[in-house]
Amino acid sequence: MNTETITAKVKETITTTRISGSEAVVRSLIAEGVDILYGYPGGAIMPVYDELYKFQDEIQHVLTRHEQGATHSAQGYARISGKVGVAIATSGPGATNLITGIADAQIDSTPMVCITGQVGSHLLGTDAFQETDVISISTPVTKWNHQITKASEIPEVLAKAFYIAKSGRPGPVLIDITKDAQFEELDFTYKKCESIRSYKPVPETSNESLYAAAKLINEAKKPLVVWGQGVILGAAETEFKAVIEKAGLPSAWTILGASAIETNHPLNVGMVGMHGNYAPNVLTNECDLLIAIGMRFDDRVTGNLETYAKQAKVVHFEIDPAEVDKNVKTDVAVLGNSKETLKALLPLLNKNRHEEWHQKFKDLYKIELEKVINNDLYPVKEGLTMGEVVKEINKQSGGKAAIVSDVGQHQMIACRYAEFNETKSNITSGGLGTMGFALPAAIGAKMAAPNREVVAIIGDGGYQMTIQELGTIFQTKVPVKIVVLNNDFLGMVRQWQQLFFDKRYASTEIQNPDFVAIAKGYSINAKKVTKREELAAAVEEMMQCKEAYFLEVSVEKEANVFPMIPTGASVSDIRLS
Repeated sequence: MNTETITAKVKETITTTRISGSEAVVRSLIAEGVDILYGYPGGAIMPVYDELYKFQDEIQHVLTRHEQGATHSAQGYARISGKVGVAIATSGPGATNLITGIADAQIDSTPMVCITGQVGSHLLGTDAFQETDVISISTPVTKWNHQITKASEIPEVLAKAFYIAKSGRPGPVLIDITKDAQFEELDFTYKKCESIRSYKPVPETSNESLYAAAKLINEAKKPLVVWGQGVILGAAETEFKAVIEKAGLPSAWTILGASAIETNHPLNVGMVGMHGNYAPNVLTNECDLLIAIGMRFDDRVTGNLETYAKQAKVVHFEIDPAEVDKNVKTDVAVLGNSKETLKALLPLLNKNRHEEWHQKFKDLYKIELEKVINNDLYPVKEGLTMGEVVKEINKQSGGKAAIVSDVGQHQMIACRYAEFNETKSNITSGGLGTMGFALPAAIGAKMAAPNREVVAIIGDGGYQMTIQELGTIFQTKVPVKIVVLNNDFLGMVRQWQQLFFDKRYASTEIQNPDFVAIAKGYSINAKKVTKREELAAAVEEMMQCKEAYFLEVSVEKEANVFPMIPTGASVSDIRLS
């Protein structure tokens, strides 16, 4: 029986000949539609890799240079495609190296299945070579995990893993498989999981909550929407736009919600949070109704909870009941998938424009434009700013590029100034704030969306945390664009040290290597820009290049990102300088 016939039978969920557990793993992945997975081989997972070799025409394995890189690549793949990302590693250090990416996926609601090899079941608990209790280690940062010790468990457990990872509020799942289970044989049948008793991924939406929410929206004089990634994860972009346009609702976004509607949409009033825009932050404490859609009121958005929107009634559209009333007390909670709840809400809303309220946002934007934005995008000083680099990328890409940013000052600048004209265009580490995220995540994003331009914007510090993934680019030839904004500092920490620790720059100045030489060592096109007059041509050359490209831009060493809400302060205490 050839591979093509086997694959067809797997997809039809027909019982085939007796096979090994390791082959069952690969055929289960194929049945779930997995076309790419990221990983690193080792002894405890070697039987699965042997089967991947046999099925390489059906499923592509990408050898990352570190297991953390595998998880971030799987995250990038998932975030831009909406599919489940898959990472695979061996036991012990291979498994523990996955944990950072798993934790990142958990807090950012990214669907991912991680498969780890494990020592033989007879060795469990003996401190065998490369044994770690990855189930206990990963329990706090997974949506679900499970250890397989019998080959017969593999099809059903993997089917459940994919269902749990992608259903409801998505998240990461880890499946640990002992080596003897990989060798053991079973009669293979695969059936996709469609439900699990006692697990209800999407809560029922009550009509009463929809009517109550619509009543508050229709009566509000100063409403403000804050939307998060739940709009994108729920594929609710169309419904969301219809709701805010009908009711004339000024709408602000969290960093993971960016790109659900285009940047220049007239109702898009900017980003909320610590380095968000001035108007939506200040007016959060002036609105009479706060409408939260698919967001979780994390501390970087709310600032001091004791002073957050206390004058407003709160309506929360949310798929995860655990997030309701967790941080901010709501008046009306509308549970359910955002696509369905917003669709049901639309006919209940009155048409409105709120022109006077909108003017307040415009007036405050003018203040931010004069005091912050113009200095970032149109500087008169000699040194290059991060903002003008992002502005040039916007110009050369037409605002259609998917921007994958790392963590730090450059991340906030990218989120503030990148133009997002297509959904799923802002891929970044939100809740965990993982330095090193962007380079491998950009690899996964580009592989998932080969027809989209993918640009990784990274700081010089975070870049070196996963710089080894240049080797993955070298081997796969994935044509990702890499921009390192180099200020020779761990910039965000340095900014805090300047503002709150009397400029004691403790361990934040960083001596960097020759990044261009390193990129060229991996046969990646590379250039460094140090002067403003060089920038446009270099960005144009990068964007027109059909291969991978690395661009280093030397930016101001001690520039700060404003606006800024100091830790513990109210959102209305946002600083412009």
